[in-house]
Amino acid sequence: MKKKVLATIMAAAMSLTMLVGCGSEGGGDATAPETDAGGEATAEAGDAGEAPAADGDVITVGFAQVGHESDWRTASTTSVKAALSNENGIDLQFVDCDNDSAAQLEAVRNFIEQDVDYIVIDPIVSTGWDTVLTEADDAGIPVIVIDRTIDDSDKYVSWVGSEFTNEGLAAGAWLKAYAEAKGIKELNILEITGTTGSSAEIGRTKGFHQYIDSEGWNLLDSQTGDFTQEGGQTVMESYCKSYAGKFNVVICQNDNEAFGAIDAMKAAGVSYGVDGDVIVISFDACTAGLQKVLDKEINADFQCNPLQGPDCLKIIQALQGGQTVEKQTFMEEPWFVSEDILKDISYKNNSGKDVTEPLIVVDAAKVDEAY
Repeated sequence: MKKKVLATIMAAAMSLTMLVGCGSEGGGDATAPETDAGGEATAEAGDAGEAPAADGDVITVGFAQVGHESDWRTASTTSVKAALSNENGIDLQFVDCDNDSAAQLEAVRNFIEQDVDYIVIDPIVSTGWDTVLTEADDAGIPVIVIDRTIDDSDKYVSWVGSEFTNEGLAAGAWLKAYAEAKGIKELNILEITGTTGSSAEIGRTKGFHQYIDSEGWNLLDSQTGDFTQEGGQTVMESYCKSYAGKFNVVICQNDNEAFGAIDAMKAAGVSYGVDGDVIVISFDACTAGLQKVLDKEINADFQCNPLQGPDCLKIIQALQGGQTVEKQTFMEEPWFVSEDILKDISYKNNSGKDVTEPLIVVDAAKVDEAY
């Protein structure tokens, strides 16, 4: 679609709203984009409507992904590639930014220079975006943000992702109720956070720390594992030496960090998980994560849904059709546990609403259904 037509659509997009996607609240080259042939579209993407290019032209989309640091990230990339595929009338230019913020900004600027029709960004960090998003806006290129958020600019048409603070709040509510059910009087916590400055790290920390503060729990230490298994293992190895016998909770801000922490505790002779000395909490709920919940190595795992590709396709289709889109779309996400002790948890979510949400005990079927 020509940029003048897109500009007209975008002007109209600021005055109306329509629902797109879910509404529930709850290595590549870092400098030279590569064309991705795509795979088969997911069933949801394929059902979203006609191919987005109404005039028969191929739509070019640039996608600047965080990297490939985790199982979650791989699933996110696969979802976007499957939905924004040749079969759906899209030529996807994909860049794996390898967790390098400067490389991600450069990738987006390259997309602008290439005059792509749309840009999709999963921002490594939440700030430093105003200038480049202004450049995209001036060029008439709509920007879609997925997963992590951008805090210093509103020059994007839509964001699709998770309410990270609610994930942290849910983890805190679960730990409080679980400790009470188990008769655990004192919680001494070690925390392994995600990439510093990312919205996932900020939100999960904010939510969980509300419970640390309100309940008077003892936070022994907090260090970043950068959302990687190696990072989680390195941090946990240090913790096992510095806090031997002093901790009974480890919270990791994604599954891969939890895998590394489990390996470190196992090597240090620390018992963990159900019936162990240390409660293990994780986020993401990928297939391997839920397997460890089933194996009773992780006590609770709070899902962060990575399958945003179909929503990206719907947004592009809506804009191509001259329609408008919601500024925010929240993914639906359940909470998983290893034991049938608690049926649900109640807490005040990040919007100030009192909610009661079910806890799902993991079985083999849930592992098979996971991403």
